[in-house]
This record gives sequence, C-alpha cells and structure tokens, in this order.
Amino acid sequence: MPKLGKKLTDAIKQVDRNKLYEPAEALEMVKNIAPAKFDETVEAVVRLGVDPRHADQQVRGAVVLPHGTGKTRSVLVFAKGDKAREAEEAGADFVGAEDMVEKIQKEGWLSFDVAIATPDMMGMVGKLGRILGPRGLMPNPKTGTVSFEVAKAVQEVKAGKIEYRVDKAGIVHAPIGKVSFAVEKLMENLKVLMEQLIRVKPQAAKGQYVKGVSVCSTMGPGVKINSQKITA
Repeated sequence: MPKLGKKLTDAIKQVDRNKLYEPAEALEMVKNIAPAKFDETVEAVVRLGVDPRHADQQVRGAVVLPHGTGKTRSVLVFAKGDKAREAEEAGADFVGAEDMVEKIQKEGWLSFDVAIATPDMMGMVGKLGRILGPRGLMPNPKTGTVSFEVAKAVQEVKAGKIEYRVDKAGIVHAPIGKVSFAVEKLMENLKVLMEQLIRVKPQAAKGQYVKGVSVCSTMGPGVKINSQKITA
C-alpha cells in the first residue's frame, strides 16, 4: 500500500468518519483541509438505492449548476449550414461536419470536453462511437447534447452544465465547483444537483433512494453529509 503524504494524513485526521456533518460545515471543512497546492475540484458523491443492472433503474442526465464548475470547457459541435453558424455565434470552440469526423478518426484528435450534434448529423457521428463512447464524449439526447437547439446547448455547457451518470455500484460522482468557491456557491450547486437527482428518481427504485452523500476535494478525504439538510 502506498504511503500517504503528510498533508493528506493530517486532513484525514480532521474528519470524523462516523459523523454526518451539516452541509455548509462539510463544505467548509473540504475547503480548509484540501491538501494540494492547486485549486482542487470539489466533488459530490451520492449513493443511490438503485440497481444499475436494470435499464429501468438507470440514472443519467445533465443539469446546469448556477455557479458553474470553475472550469472552462471546450465544445465541439457537429452541424452544417445555419446550425453551424448558430453554434459559432453561441461560442462553440470547434464546429464542423465530415471534416471533424475525419480528424477524429484519422488523427485521433480529442481536444474538446463536450461534443454536441444536431440530430441529422448522428448517422455520421455514430461512426465515432468506439472512440467517443468510452471517453464519455458521445453526444446523447438524454444529456441534451443531441439537439437542433445548438445555441442553447452550447450556452448551457459554457454556463456550467454537467452530466451525471450512476456507476455500477449505484453511485453518482459529480463536480460542484472549486475549493476557491465560497461555501454559499458550493452549497447552491450541491442543492441543485441533489434536487435534480431526486427529480429523476426511477419509478422502479424501491426503498430508500438517497442512501448517502459525501463531499471531497480532488486530493482530499470524503466528508459525510446529512443529506436531509441539503434540500430542506
């Protein structure tokens, strides 16, 4: 087992692993004990009472955080004609059609964070499934990245839209800001995320839905939160 650094060891000691902290208290602690010298991302980890092996218990979508994530995300839009111009005017970093598909296929180019496509482009973009899919870059109607409303889609990503998806263990990991954010902004982002997850609760999910919530920084330990106080 690798030896933990002194800063991380000290951070772990400050967290009571058996305590459910008030949300604001937990976020303040995450900010204060973040061990790295860079501006770490603050992440929410939500354990849900779903069985992701069943299609009717999948939890996946996107939500716009009111204060963004603190990261500028580059956007590629697959579109033609008026929709391509619309994407450019909305602030897309890269816009194209066959040329972009070929660039990705032949050059392995992946210098973007989010890909958006108009529905008529998906026949062409579908050829990139094996490249974009494993990296979470494939446009998807469920996350609003397949749409004729390209300007809106681009603007939402630039404004702080994040995608979330439950993993095989029934856990959602989602960024809610940076350590440099004020606690109030982190709190508002966390609240919006939790409200969205509750809103999309699968009908097939039985029993307790939100089983646990914790927050952590990129390099720091998790801090458990009393989830009932987040959306109260």
